[in-house]
Amino acid sequence: GRGGCAQIPGQAAYDEVLWQVPGSKYACAWDTGRAASIQQPVENMNGTLRGVFKVNENMNVFGEVVGSNVVTKKSFSNQQVTSTNTAFRPSGNFPLVYPSTGSSYTEVFNALVAFFPTIEENRGQPIAFRWRCIACGPRQIETDASTARFLIGADGIFGGWDYKASVWSAYSDTKSTLGGGYYFSDKFGSLITKGILNPFLRAGQEQTPAAVQGLADASAAGVVLFGGKFAVTAADLSASGALFKLPAGDVMAAVGLDYRQEKYKFNGNASDLVTQANVFNAPFDSTNDLSEIKRTISAVYTEVALPITKSFEVTGAFRYDNYTGFGGVTNPKVSFRFSPAKEFLMRGSYSEGFRVPTFSQQFFGTTISPYSGKDLVDPVKCPKLVVSTTPGCESITPDTIFGGKPNLQPETARSLNLGAIFEPLPWLSAGVDYWEIRRQNQITSLSLTELTKNAALFPASFIRDAAGNLLVIDQRWVNAGETRTKGMDFSLRMNGQMLAGKWSANLDGTYMLSRKSRLLPNTEFTENEVGKFSAEGDLPVRWKHTLGFTYTQGVWAGTVSNSYVSGYVDRVAPGIANGSVTPALYNPNVKAYTLFNMSGSYSGIKGMTLSAGIKNILNTDPPFSAAYDSDLGAGSSWEPRLTDPRGRSFWASLGYKFY
Repeated sequence: GRGGCAQIPGQAAYDEVLWQVPGSKYACAWDTGRAASIQQPVENMNGTLRGVFKVNENMNVFGEVVGSNVVTKKSFSNQQVTSTNTAFRPSGNFPLVYPSTGSSYTEVFNALVAFFPTIEENRGQPIAFRWRCIACGPRQIETDASTARFLIGADGIFGGWDYKASVWSAYSDTKSTLGGGYYFSDKFGSLITKGILNPFLRAGQEQTPAAVQGLADASAAGVVLFGGKFAVTAADLSASGALFKLPAGDVMAAVGLDYRQEKYKFNGNASDLVTQANVFNAPFDSTNDLSEIKRTISAVYTEVALPITKSFEVTGAFRYDNYTGFGGVTNPKVSFRFSPAKEFLMRGSYSEGFRVPTFSQQFFGTTISPYSGKDLVDPVKCPKLVVSTTPGCESITPDTIFGGKPNLQPETARSLNLGAIFEPLPWLSAGVDYWEIRRQNQITSLSLTELTKNAALFPASFIRDAAGNLLVIDQRWVNAGETRTKGMDFSLRMNGQMLAGKWSANLDGTYMLSRKSRLLPNTEFTENEVGKFSAEGDLPVRWKHTLGFTYTQGVWAGTVSNSYVSGYVDRVAPGIANGSVTPALYNPNVKAYTLFNMSGSYSGIKGMTLSAGIKNILNTDPPFSAAYDSDLGAGSSWEPRLTDPRGRSFWASLGYKFY
């Protein structure tokens, strides 16, 4: 009976049918993406110092110091404030409700009674609400990251072999601090419960000066959120040279040793617990507070290049790594090069690899949160997974568990490459490579949707009481899944003379053949995922390329380039997937995306290079996508992994070398 959701810019009635959330029938939805920083402000300072001392003809000693400091300021959606949020009860135990003494109370209550006459008996009682606090301003977090590396080493020739040895240490120390948009719960809550801050303003109305001042006084800007430090101390030694001669040439070899110790600590308690409990909706991380933990990695590796004939060479290599807590693993690699004529080259390789879990995936603490939605059912008792009056399909609110898992195992990978380069003319060359990558035992955290759909595969993730009632769903990291990806890379190079200068052109493209995945080794693979929306990792589009043309004449150079990403099947909202609704103008496909850029440079002054350019010359907008990247990210209506919403932009740089 009033202005409705649309009286706030970017807000509309929640489509409970489209998103299959019946409990939001009378709710508003706000476009959080509009509040996110598309390009965060960054202050970046870097320094490098390197010195080399020549001991003799066969030995150099060198040292390096590299450091940087980067300050970034993230800005994203305004706070969503609800009466059910328990953060507003750290002191006084008051619920966050709008009082009958508030200036808008009578008008709002009369509008509610007109729609729901039976609530007249509640007149005089405070009003509960869900509110996107535009007056609060966007949430902001500033992160200060300092990194440094210190290295000393030597290289040279010994016994006919090249060698290099070094000892080094490096660290990254990061701290995040709250900016605007965060408030102390007790002060903020009092502004509402006393009727000073008004959630029910009409379009065009402003908060009172007392409310504006109250928000300023309640601000938690400057409170330290958390911080962490990662440090590495390492030593390495490598050498390469000829082993012996064959008719086709020298057999070359390389060997190396590598030792390093990694340390990590995370300060989730940078602010005391009382302060943390009294800042509304700030992402403090005390649960994951870690004192210093460390792991040691030692490795040995070797590589041998064997010239079978003048045109055929085989290279074999292996690397042995030993990680604290995981033991040793050996990974091989074999490759070949075959060039029967100078115009043609074939190449191929097979290799294996692995990745251990990160410190956070292993050792972060466990967070237990009650599920607050009304759309979850017990997947064992209700196979259709839809809340209904059918016995067993009642809405449930179990606890959910997130966090690290100490018994995680490494991921493993195998890759295969086979390709050829053809150069029929001095100014023309073309290449094609087929590749295949298999990742197994992947470290992943399954969403509630994935877990409930595959409850039979992960029974240990569903914790029940003696009567069989679902109490807890464990969403911690697991080793689950296998992904097989196949594709082809294409390249084309051309160059020549034009007028008084030189030109060159290049094309690099990737054609994705297939990507299939499965949750466990004994389950079936999915259908080909190429050309379909995926929330996991990279979005596998069928084709993407970059194309460039450069012309150089003396001290002048110019480049025009094009990038292209093919279209794909978009994310499908639940209501569309089950046939409940088809929105007007609905298009299940995301269109292709292509951009043109240009740049130029001038190097006519000794030691100096001046460059400038235009990105996205045609000011092309990203194609629409229904993908959504949470309240904390960007991407409402566009896909941030593939597209850039910034439009046409201009850049310039000046470089000067003092040597």
